[in-house]
Amino acid sequence: MFSKACEYGIKASIYIAQQSLQNKCTNLKAIANEIDSPEAFTAKILQRLVKNEVLDSVKGAKGGFLIEAAKIDRIMLEEIVYAIDGDSMYRGCGLGLKECNACKPCPVHDKMVLVRKELKKMLTETSLYELAHGLEEGITYLNRL
Repeated sequence: MFSKACEYGIKASIYIAQQSLQNKCTNLKAIANEIDSPEAFTAKILQRLVKNEVLDSVKGAKGGFLIEAAKIDRIMLEEIVYAIDGDSMYRGCGLGLKECNACKPCPVHDKMVLVRKELKKMLTETSLYELAHGLEEGITYLNRL
């Protein structure tokens, strides 16, 4: 459903939020290792997230990435997705047809409208804190099994 870059961006943001809740700044190498992503690709994704003010970066020997603790509960999943993929998941045809709209719908058009509505609701109502807290409590997992 999400692009690979967006998947990595979400996983990285959750991991950075978890570390930030413990007052830790996390470097690129640790993030890439944790989310099983190539470092160069991860760096580009993190740059986008910094540019869109989802993450903060700290330069220097002890630098890395973090999120202000007070900001973690205000960052919604939608912001991360938008920073990486824009709003493309809300547009276009579910079957990839060039012409698909309410007047000339494809066979899955009406179902996609419902799916996108639910997806948007989930993305706008899910905070980064909620996701990071799930990791902290051991309710959810980010590592590969």
